[in-house]
Order: sequence, then C-alpha cells, then structure tokens
Amino acid sequence: MTTPPDTDPPLLTLHAAVVLLGALLTGFVAGGLSYLGGVPVPLAVLAGLGAAGGAVPVLRTLIR
Repeated sequence: MTTPPDTDPPLLTLHAAVVLLGALLTGFVAGGLSYLGGVPVPLAVLAGLGAAGGAVPVLRTLIR
C-alpha cells in the first residue's frame, strides 16, 4: 500500500515570499546607504527597518 503525498499548503505563497524579499532588499539598501552617509549604526538600522516596513504595502500592491 502506498500512502498519498502530503497536500499541506505552503508556509508562504510565492507572492508573499517575493514581497518580503523585496522589502528585505530595500531595507538593506536604505540602511547601508544611511551608514555610508555617516549616520551612526543604530540609526542606520532604524532607517533600514523603516524602509523595509514601508516597502511591504507598496510592493504588495505593485506585485500582482
């Protein structure tokens, strides 16, 4: 007897994975450019987090 393959849904959809990856890339770029511009590291991290958070809704509507 063979058992049927698992049909569990994926943890993340392809759309969600692409949006989160784009937001992560946006956050890294914004934080890195802030750091290279002379901003202290904690503030550069906050700039990156803010950019990543702001990019999620924008990318969600753009990527359909």
